[in-house]
Amino acid sequence: MVAPHDLDALTDLLWEAGFVAADEEAEDLLGRAAGDGALLDALVARRLTGEPIAWITGRISFGGLELRVDPGVYVPRWHTEALARRAAERLPIEGAAIDLCTGTGAIAAVLHAARPGARVVATDLDERSVVCARANGVEAYQGDLFAPVPAELRGRVDVVAGVVPYVPTPSLPLLQRDTFAFESGLSYDGGEDGTDILRRVGADSPGFLRPGGALLLELGGDQADLLGPDLERLGYGDIELLLDEEDDVRGIEATLTSPRIR
Repeated sequence: MVAPHDLDALTDLLWEAGFVAADEEAEDLLGRAAGDGALLDALVARRLTGEPIAWITGRISFGGLELRVDPGVYVPRWHTEALARRAAERLPIEGAAIDLCTGTGAIAAVLHAARPGARVVATDLDERSVVCARANGVEAYQGDLFAPVPAELRGRVDVVAGVVPYVPTPSLPLLQRDTFAFESGLSYDGGEDGTDILRRVGADSPGFLRPGGALLLELGGDQADLLGPDLERLGYGDIELLLDEEDDVRGIEATLTSPRIR
């Protein structure tokens, strides 16, 4: 049992349990419990099982926004903020954007905040995610990738962005041990080399992007090299890598210059 106001004790407990952001999580849990000792114990017990902290507190900070996170919904990662910011830079003031596999609606929410005059729509296969994204003020639709996108957006979109599943199937067992105890493999499994869904998005985006529109996708490892030739064949140019602070590849950006008919 943890005293309802003992930040140091809770931090030590979480640190000993292996949580690297123990101090931040302790503050979040204490804030959520609001002095209720019994509630705090219940919240801490959930965290010690490995349940995502955002599911427990129901909130997360992303791109300067406070977003609702419902249990079962993919939790946006900090490194995705750079992709969201870049997508906002590519979105005209009164443009249009699509956020695929939106989860909480994090990227879409950042785009809407940066460009309130633009139309931003989002899709997700998971019903819980669509409900959560809508609660975060996002125009979200349920369905597979572009399938539920309103037809009037075809050929008129300035930005397509997304964090689609891109973990290679053989690498799934290497993910954090508690990942699949709570999160669905649907959010991660990208096929044998991780590019199955990335390739689908690359192939289908020209049906919605206007010439000069941007495709921004999160990926990792050598997937940009694997995806690049496909994008060039589909009429994309100006293909650039998105790197994090340690120069690791976190995403790819491509501009639709001359769409090919498949």
